Amino acid sequence: MPNQETLYEVAKRVATITLNRPDKLNAWTAVMEQEVRAAVAEAERDENVRVIVLTGAGRGFCAGADMSLLSTVATKGLDAVQRSQAVRSGVVSGAGGGARADFQKKYSYFPALSKPVIAAINGPAVGLGLVIALYCDLRFASDAARFSTAFARRGLIAEYGMAWMLPRLVGHANALDLLFSARLIDAAEAFRMGLANQVYPQEAFQEKVREYAVELASNVSPRSLRVIKRQLHDAMFQTLGEAFDISEREMLASLQCEDFKEGVAHFVEKRAPVFTGK
Repeated sequence: MPNQETLYEVAKRVATITLNRPDKLNAWTAVMEQEVRAAVAEAERDENVRVIVLTGAGRGFCAGADMSLLSTVATKGLDAVQRSQAVRSGVVSGAGGGARADFQKKYSYFPALSKPVIAAINGPAVGLGLVIALYCDLRFASDAARFSTAFARRGLIAEYGMAWMLPRLVGHANALDLLFSARLIDAAEAFRMGLANQVYPQEAFQEKVREYAVELASNVSPRSLRVIKRQLHDAMFQTLGEAFDISEREMLASLQCEDFKEGVAHFVEKRAPVFTGK
């Protein structure tokens, strides 16, 4: 069955998932949620995919939850919406049974994936759209991107674990500012805060993101990406000693894997790597 509200394509070992409601600035719906989860699961299963990019069609990344949904909640109550839209949660199939329970929630499942997830924020990322971007591993923004938590201006709170995630990226004081004021910030300020990893001119944005994603997919060990991603996300719950001990075990395992041998060989032989992820 064709997708209704997303696009999915794979090229050069990069899977691109595009939120596709450009006339609504890609406002989030239950249909979109289900399609994104299905696309992510497909990318996770596909051995030809090594990197996942999430972006939006048209002028926006994601303007948050569709206002028709919020209006229904405000007028008819949450129970009515929950009865009509049963959206499952839980870890994405293929993400691995060892994923932390923290990363098996409704929107927090990107860290449970074994592959890097890059948010290519081409326009406004607001409310729920910002939540989704926070759970991606990297956030690249165009200079046309804008960011807002939005919640306090709707009579809402820091949703879906944002109170935990946002301070880890921008610091406690900046997180309070963004959540209290719900003000709109531009890409330059997002970069200064650490919310965006890089900012690129809009006219070159998609190409720059693609270049980075292809670089990871082509020249970096998939096994290394997989292990490093798990280390960093798990380390948020660990002491330094625990993270140190795990790194010792992972290093010994890496020295016995095929990608380590290929990493040395391609450097010595001055050729492009041929990593297998094993």
